[in-house]
Amino acid sequence: MINVANPIYDVVFKYMMEDERIARTILSALLKVEVLAVEVRPHEYSDENRNMISVFRIDFGATIRQADGKEKLILIELQKTWLETETLRFRQYLGVHYSNPKNMSDRCAAFPMVAIYLLGHKVGDIEEPVLYVNHQSCDYDGKIVTKGLPDPFVESLTHDSIIVQIPRLHGRINNRLDKVLSIFDQTRRTNDDNRILSIDDSEYRDDAEMEHIIHRLVAAAASNEMRHQMNVEDEYFSAIEKRDTEILMRDKQLAEQKVQISEQKNQLAEQKNQLAEQKNMLIGTIKMLVNAGLSVEEISVKLGKDIDTILQMLEE
Repeated sequence: MINVANPIYDVVFKYMMEDERIARTILSALLKVEVLAVEVRPHEYSDENRNMISVFRIDFGATIRQADGKEKLILIELQKTWLETETLRFRQYLGVHYSNPKNMSDRCAAFPMVAIYLLGHKVGDIEEPVLYVNHQSCDYDGKIVTKGLPDPFVESLTHDSIIVQIPRLHGRINNRLDKVLSIFDQTRRTNDDNRILSIDDSEYRDDAEMEHIIHRLVAAAASNEMRHQMNVEDEYFSAIEKRDTEILMRDKQLAEQKVQISEQKNQLAEQKNQLAEQKNMLIGTIKMLVNAGLSVEEISVKLGKDIDTILQMLEE
């Protein structure tokens, strides 16, 4: 067993993905194609305002080898988050990506894009650790259209997505992707330090690409500066979680107060209806007694109501 830095931390993840060989290994496994070359692309939408944005993002230009042997340039937007965050943030990043003229081909169409989401939280009740969301083109009757596709115009308007639920990774290695993603498995965290994963390096013997990743994560774990940056991230996310917890508690209290107010309104409305029914019954009784020949004075004595009240009810 060896100790490696936990790549769920932004600083470690960035350090790892800056190695082009590692980036090709991870992206090839996720895309299920051979990634020949990877270039990190600068992006306009910064995540430096960390008190507002908890998403870490890297944009890639990747040359892949297709099934027919031809090479193709695609854009990859990889986003990683620790915390459950709004879908709107991911969509905002995609909007910026689509509007960037640098992401246009010579044919004035956007390069095909794949969005990859590494999530530090679960998505609803979806149990699969990795979810592939691929777009399809259909006609009016729902029949899949294949003739003429892929087409640059169509590809520039839609994108495929890969969603990885890191909490759903539990050490099962059944294929190449499982092996690559196993370095993110949070069940391997050491008991006394979340920054460190305990890895059985024998699982990666005779796999040069995985050994290269492990060596880089070992180097990150040995770096004092890297550990310091991970501490900073822990403090930041602790503050975010505390803030979010306070917001959730406040929203819960407001929701409970809203329910209580609604219940009180319903009770008051019910009481008002009961009083109206009692009043109508009293008016009916008074009119019945009048029709029976009783005087207002006699009715007042009989019902225990003052004469003014009896006269007022007779007018209604």
